[in-house]
Order: sequence, then C-alpha cells, then structure tokens
Amino acid sequence: MAKADRAARDNKDKDREEGGEIVERLVAINRVAKTVKGGRRMAFAALVVVGDGRGRIGAGSGKAREVPEAIKKATDQAKRGMIRVPLREGRTLHHDIEARFGAGRVRMRTAVPGTGIIAGGPLRAVFEVLGIQDVVAKSLGSSNPYNMVKAALEAFKLMESPRMVAGRRGRRVNEVLGRKGDAKEKIDG
Repeated sequence: MAKADRAARDNKDKDREEGGEIVERLVAINRVAKTVKGGRRMAFAALVVVGDGRGRIGAGSGKAREVPEAIKKATDQAKRGMIRVPLREGRTLHHDIEARFGAGRVRMRTAVPGTGIIAGGPLRAVFEVLGIQDVVAKSLGSSNPYNMVKAALEAFKLMESPRMVAGRRGRRVNEVLGRKGDAKEKIDG
C-alpha cells in the first residue's frame, strides 16, 4: 500500500513540476460482461482524456469491477501517454488535418477567434482538455468513442507548427509562411 501512495505522490509532484493542473474528462463508460463457469461476471470499462489546457493531451482506457476504479485506471494510463500538440496562438490548430484510426475518421479545421468548439461528443472533450478554443471538427466514420479519440490523437501527432517545418527544411519561419518581405529579399539577394 505504501508503494501505491508513493507512486500517487510522485505523479502529483510531477504534474506540479510541469507547471499545470491536469484536467480529466470522462468520455465514455460501458458495462461489460465476461461469461465464466458460474454465469456472467460484470465489470465497467472507462475511456478518459486528460490534458493541461495548454497543448498536452493523453487518452486512456481502464476496466474494473467498479466504476471509480475503472476511471482511475484509465486516468493513470492517459497521464502516462501524454503528447504535446503545437497550437496557433494557444487557441486553435496550425492547419487543417484529417486522420483515421480503425473505422473512425476525423476532420479538424482551424477557425477564427470567436468560433468556439464546433464538435460533437468525444471530440469536444478532447478539445476542451487540450485547451483549444476555436475549431471545427467532424467525425466521418465510426461513432465509436474509442476510435474517434484515437483518430484525434493520430491527427495531433501529425500536426506541425511553422517552426517545426522551417527547422526541418533549414529555412526561416517567414520563408515557410511565404511572407512578402522575404520574397523581395530573396529576389534582390
């Protein structure tokens, strides 16, 4: 028991060091049954997304005989697998993107300030914990929350900021964005 308490305390310290309060959102909870010799054994499966509201997100699933334990397992798994997502101005995506996981397919588009989160179900929870304020998203394939959340995470892994693209190409950010001032300099120089 002391080992579990120590691990929980270390996780809280780690969250504090990283400078953010972790927000967790329960996306789905299902009652599942396993057939055994004596009949059916009931359990609960939970899908949870966690984020810091500033560009870090993780998703996890957990299964247990009781709901709180399933949620705790899912939350712990989500915290272990967090990824960083580059955001434009801390409020929206850098570019439109589409990704799929299994039969789930999601399309996410950038939006102007004031648009809000236009997304349904599991995708709304994903954007809220990530800290995105303006986005338009659509689920095109399966409505299974597990596949929708995983497809969104796949899309976030493909997301690139102009700084990342410029670094990969060995150019300046303005050259990548096609700003007019640099085009003139390049012609002259």
